Amino acid sequence: MEIYCTRPNCPRPLNLFSDLDDPTTLKRVSQKYCITCGMPQILRDRYLPLKLLGQGGFGVAVLARDRDTPAMRRCVVKLFKPASDLTPQQLQTAQNLFSREAEVLEELGNQHPQIPELFAFFELNVPSFPPGKQDQFFYLVQEYIDGEDLEEELDRKAKFSENEVLEVLRQILSVLQFVHDRGSIHRDIKPSNIMRDRQGRLYLLDFGAVKQVTKVPSTGGSTGIYSMGFAPPEQMSGSQVYPSTDLYALAVTCLTLLTGKEPKELFDSYTNKWNWRNYASVSDRTANVLDRMLVPTPNLRFQSAQEVLAALTLHQPPQTPPPASISQLAVPPPSTAQPPLSGVAQPPSMPSRRAVGAFSTLELLGNGGFSGMMAGLLGISLHSLLGLSPISIGLGMLILGGLIFAQYRRTIEKVDLLIIGGIGFAIVWFFPFLRAGLAFPDFVILVVGAGLLAIAVTALFRLIYKLLSIMF
Repeated sequence: MEIYCTRPNCPRPLNLFSDLDDPTTLKRVSQKYCITCGMPQILRDRYLPLKLLGQGGFGVAVLARDRDTPAMRRCVVKLFKPASDLTPQQLQTAQNLFSREAEVLEELGNQHPQIPELFAFFELNVPSFPPGKQDQFFYLVQEYIDGEDLEEELDRKAKFSENEVLEVLRQILSVLQFVHDRGSIHRDIKPSNIMRDRQGRLYLLDFGAVKQVTKVPSTGGSTGIYSMGFAPPEQMSGSQVYPSTDLYALAVTCLTLLTGKEPKELFDSYTNKWNWRNYASVSDRTANVLDRMLVPTPNLRFQSAQEVLAALTLHQPPQTPPPASISQLAVPPPSTAQPPLSGVAQPPSMPSRRAVGAFSTLELLGNGGFSGMMAGLLGISLHSLLGLSPISIGLGMLILGGLIFAQYRRTIEKVDLLIIGGIGFAIVWFFPFLRAGLAFPDFVILVVGAGLLAIAVTALFRLIYKLLSIMF
């Protein structure tokens, strides 16, 4: 069995313990230690970390097994891992937010089926690596939701239909009504924080940014915890937040699902408005509901999740709110504002949908075909110029590696691949000394065949990865 070391600076976190493949040994062994850094591997003598799921601003999430349950129940272990450059005050704020997530999960997760349940919250003191002092780590163990988040689902689909978005709205509004009725505000709603399980049920995740709302109006502001583009003006400015703050973020989430575009692509900072209707085909009723949720002034939005649910079920389209005054609209656009609290701007979350190296299946296959075709062109031309030699092989691998790296960094993508591939094909064909006298049919078969082979290999590895993800 492979166990993932949770020490943040461990250079080799994967440890193979073959004796743990025996169920009897797995249940009875007292402890295992990382071969590299000496970190205890069985957390609290029961949780076995298996693989990294994701990491964010001040935490990492690891898939684990609970050996104290009959079926070795899967769970998620979150480790509090703040950035090293935080001030003591920022570190304390981040730690309070992590503890707050445990409190909210204990309070809400055990009462609502669409909020993950808290299993454990504990700290671990171990010798540091390199040795010389003691390290203190904080862990949170919660229910594992077997499925994919809406960010991953959007990568696969490209766009959601209106009916699919309405289903997301209804399910998450029901959860928000429960959360708001108990005096809490989530403050970080976005596609990656909504998970769909294998049965289609949606879960609201990551409650580290939750803010308690008092019954008496508060004079204190909100901390700078939000996701850029999804947060409304009052949250970005550090002002008081409201239930309608979550409704705004949920509406932005729906826009990204309907259009397949990032929030910054839909928000016009010049007019301070959301321009999204041209990119989505929805009914006037749905569009008007979303537009009212997106009004920059909090008291002009819907004031509760129940109001939005009622508007979605009315026979008549809801009335859009009156236009706000110029002074009300003069707020920082979500694409340019900066979080007021540097260093802890986001709670733990999965990488962004358009992050470097995050590709949909179609993009992955396209990149594979491009790389294979370029490999064929490079192989033909370098063999013609230098013959089969270590120099030609090394030069070809260097150029091909550069192209793959450029695709990974998204320096070249989509239309760029067609243009570069077409230019490369034309150059090698129109200069006979680069193609070793190959006739056109043979030349095309070699180049296209290399591309198709690369697509096949990419598809095979993608399939294996998906199967392993489902199994483990």
